Amino acid sequence: MEELKDNSLHLTADKLAEELHNMDNFNRFYEDFQVLAASHDVSLYEFKNNLVQAVNKGNMETNLRNAIFHWLRNHENNQQSVIRDEITSRESLDYLKKAQITWEKRIQKSLESLCKEIGINSSCYRSRGDQEEMLQKWNELSTYNTSLERLRPVYAPKDFLEVLFSLHNPNYRMISDDMIWDFTYLPLKVKTLSELRYHYKDLATADLLLGLSTLTTGAGSSLSQGEQDRIIRGEEAHQDSPLCREFLKLGAPRSLRGRLWSQILGSNAKSSEYDYLELKQRVLHYDILIDKLITKDVQLTACNDDQYFVFEDVLYQIMLCFTRDTGVLSVFNSSTSRPILMWLISKPLKETTYPSNGIIPFHGFTMYAAPVCYLFNDPVPLYFTFRAFYQRYWFRLHKISSHPQGILGLCILFQRLLQRHETKIWSHFMSNNIHPIRVVFKWLIKGFSGFLLPEQLLNLWDMILAYDSLEVLPLLAVAILSFRKDNLLQVNTLPNIESLLVDLSSLNVLSLLQFTLKGPIKM
Repeated sequence: MEELKDNSLHLTADKLAEELHNMDNFNRFYEDFQVLAASHDVSLYEFKNNLVQAVNKGNMETNLRNAIFHWLRNHENNQQSVIRDEITSRESLDYLKKAQITWEKRIQKSLESLCKEIGINSSCYRSRGDQEEMLQKWNELSTYNTSLERLRPVYAPKDFLEVLFSLHNPNYRMISDDMIWDFTYLPLKVKTLSELRYHYKDLATADLLLGLSTLTTGAGSSLSQGEQDRIIRGEEAHQDSPLCREFLKLGAPRSLRGRLWSQILGSNAKSSEYDYLELKQRVLHYDILIDKLITKDVQLTACNDDQYFVFEDVLYQIMLCFTRDTGVLSVFNSSTSRPILMWLISKPLKETTYPSNGIIPFHGFTMYAAPVCYLFNDPVPLYFTFRAFYQRYWFRLHKISSHPQGILGLCILFQRLLQRHETKIWSHFMSNNIHPIRVVFKWLIKGFSGFLLPEQLLNLWDMILAYDSLEVLPLLAVAILSFRKDNLLQVNTLPNIESLLVDLSSLNVLSLLQFTLKGPIKM
């Protein structure tokens, strides 16, 4: 038995060493290791022992632990031995595969039809004059002239919701047409409230949790001292990724949030200004239809929000760079979805991924990036943190899959929590033929961005990172409906329900979540 354990450890070490060579920060790590090996602290006669001691003394051990932490997260081997070959978690349900393929064809058809409507090519070279103008106005892209009057989004969240409603399990026989709107017949396993309480037990039991105070905490309150203590502890932990994640479970001080997020997501190792400038050059070189869609989306969403309009120029920069980033294509490695292929005008004419990152933005897509603007003054770490967050979480919210963190799984989780623990609201909706998902879908697909106050939203996203799960989104959606239950039971149409929920500015996210997790929801 001991021999098998030794072999397993040896194979695990070999696998990790091989994978570390492929990581973005390997060259920097290897250079630091060489410098350490050549230092006076390492003697030639006791080379191995001295080197191990030197690694343990400095930051090398922390850097190595961070690298392994990010590798494990990226490969999602929580329950699998790392010595096994990577098992790609592609879609196992055929009818969901077909639905995703059909949806992608529909998006491509909509994109091609949009090109014909407004009479432009999907891509073309920018003229020299256009390049110079864009470069000159790069920091003030809101002044860059582009015609957007006839432009419309390729699709909106409500279009995607109708696709989800049309999903049908071929192994399930519908009893009546009344069940078409229900997700119960889709055999996806989601957590129960008891399992969620166990998963978020630290959140449920925490007393000193930053963000639990009222929205108008006065100066000199106890939170001020608590936040100061958290800042001191955060300064000690912010270089260590696993510690950062644990630290974040009790909330993030505003001054440290950007560094904590970057460390947990691993974006601090990827924040290369050279890579960012290369993406910028690609934007300057090519003009694509997606640029106009992004510009239109920023204008329709962030620019019309009094919390985000000040970030208009930087949002143009990072979202345009995002469309050119081929590194984002990695999200397709573990998915049945495929990027769209289109013919690009070049010499020679060629068919290639469109856009370069493979992502067609929907109406409101910009709101994945807007809240991150509060964390950074520099667009480089801002961009890479947004990209890492998208690759880790947000890409699942506009794809059809059976993954428990996918939008379908989150919708089913919301539905089952509401049905089992808020039966009065559920029955009220049913009696008035109102689908509960229609009420909250816009919250779920955008991660509540644009609906909560920025500070409350960032507290919510802290919990996503700390617990590495999007399940907090449907949990919060149920908590909000429960909190507004008395008012909801007084109205019986979807527009009236939406009007009751249009203003969430008075809500304290962590208080609602903690209240829901501490005990049974009262009915």
